[in-house]
Amino acid sequence: MPKLGVFSGPEVCEILRAHGFELVRQRGSHMVMQRRVEGSTVTVPVPNQREIRIGTLRSIIRQSQLPLELFLR
Repeated sequence: MPKLGVFSGPEVCEILRAHGFELVRQRGSHMVMQRRVEGSTVTVPVPNQREIRIGTLRSIIRQSQLPLELFLR
C-alpha cells in the first residue's frame, strides 16, 4: 500500500488549485486557499514550508474534503 507522500507547501497548493481551490491571501508563512461549495466556502491554511509534517498534511486533507489518494506517492 502506498504511503502518504512528503510534500512542500507550494506542492500542496498546486494539488488544491487543480481541484478548484484558489489562493485568497498569504500572511507570513501561511497561504490560505479557498473553494466555494454549495452554500458555503471551504478554507484551508497551508504552511509555506519545504516539508509539511504528516499530521499537518492529514489535517489539510481532512479540511479540504479531497480524497486521500491525491496525496499518496
